[in-house]
Amino acid sequence: VASLSNTRGTVKDKANFKVEEDVAALRKAIEGLGTTEKTLIDVLTQRSNAQRQLIATAYEKATGRKLVADLEGDTHGDFEDLLVALVTPPAVYDCHEVINAIKGPGTTESTLTEIFASRSNRQIKAISETYLAETGRSMIHDLQSDVSGDYGKALLILAEGKRDESTNVDSAKAKADAKALYEAGEKKWGTDEDKFIDILCHRSIPQLRQTLVEYKNISKKTLQESIESEMSGNLEKLLVAVVKCVKSVPAYLAERLFKSMKGAGTTESVLTRILVSRSEIDLLDIKAEYKKLFGYSLYSQLESEVSGSYGDALKSLCGQDD
Repeated sequence: VASLSNTRGTVKDKANFKVEEDVAALRKAIEGLGTTEKTLIDVLTQRSNAQRQLIATAYEKATGRKLVADLEGDTHGDFEDLLVALVTPPAVYDCHEVINAIKGPGTTESTLTEIFASRSNRQIKAISETYLAETGRSMIHDLQSDVSGDYGKALLILAEGKRDESTNVDSAKAKADAKALYEAGEKKWGTDEDKFIDILCHRSIPQLRQTLVEYKNISKKTLQESIESEMSGNLEKLLVAVVKCVKSVPAYLAERLFKSMKGAGTTESVLTRILVSRSEIDLLDIKAEYKKLFGYSLYSQLESEVSGSYGDALKSLCGQDD
């Protein structure tokens, strides 16, 4: 199983991985009297996703039952959602998050914004292929009937997964784009949203980094500040997310984690999605950004905000700071 991961995750392939031992431990935890949550946490959070797929296949061979169905039958609530997320292949998990955001009463724009602003072209294409395989429909087509206006326009461009990927930076073009953005926003009466959408959703990440610098030179405001003062609603949130991801995806996700825990309640779905989906990609960087931005560790925040087996599993994924 080709893994998408680079080396900045907290979860790695377990050395001396023995699938039979893991299956036996899971069976004992699930089939015994009362589910042993600790075993489920130890086995599932401390293996890579590729290893979890091997465990799920061997489990079904041994028992005739699907691991995911047994986990759903035996656990509940946020803990169940987390375990199911862990045993789901990454593209399938992202795809399910998109499906859940689209269906049901009202679209969950914040989920769509987070996913399509932070994922790479390759990840977005994988989500799109999985979507077609699972639903028999095109993701773009379903999104079209679900999102509208300028927000919809921008989201659909991102969901195509066609952002320029060249690493060359054209300074003259960055200057020209910065000027075009300045003239489309700060400088005119009313805002030309299309110009913002076109530039922010198509240009490469390195190109946009340079454009942000040039923009500040012309405008004296950052592009994010301009978007925040010129726009509102979901379009503003999406374009701000894009700008934050251009600067640093880990910092953007660290901030999402912080916001999901502060205030009255905890938004568990956001915690689960970010910790699971980034655990083999850049969770080490997210933890470093979290500490830099908020002055304490993500682990300590999870410790004080999230309890029970769910909290233990999240902390196990996160890992204590070295």
